[in-house]
Amino acid sequence: MHNQRRAPVLPGQESVWDYPRPPRIEACASRVRVVIGGVTIADSSNAFRVLETSHPPTYYLPPLDVRTELLGLGTGSSFCEWKGRATYLDAVIGETRHRNVAWSYPDPHPSFRVIRGSVAFFLSRVDAGYVDEEEARPQPGGFYGGWVTSDLAGPFKGEPGTEGW
Repeated sequence: MHNQRRAPVLPGQESVWDYPRPPRIEACASRVRVVIGGVTIADSSNAFRVLETSHPPTYYLPPLDVRTELLGLGTGSSFCEWKGRATYLDAVIGETRHRNVAWSYPDPHPSFRVIRGSVAFFLSRVDAGYVDEEEARPQPGGFYGGWVTSDLAGPFKGEPGTEGW
């Protein structure tokens, strides 16, 4: 692939370099939670995770497990060659609008239709996100939506020096 150095994989870890390209989507048995403005806006044990080479997983939570009444259309959109066009979502907690904290695919590519309407959150734009009881860290780089947890080995796309990956 590229001239990256894989980090050592410790017992109980998986390497993001073993994830496929194009990405794979799989059901996630872990509990995934998101807190914004001190409010738990999402809490799911029915999430899906998308796994793509060099990226930590991105979690998609079904709308039934998201406080969708606190979400509204954000500004802009983006396009993924694998999933299609994403729309951005704002969260309104009390009097505060948290801009573009999440995204969703209203009409994803057929191979990703299982996440239609599900919500993924940018950890860098929320108070916290948890996988089981571990607080995840946002994927480096600002643009990406992966969640870094202790069971992952990198390096991760978005870190300094990864622009050409």
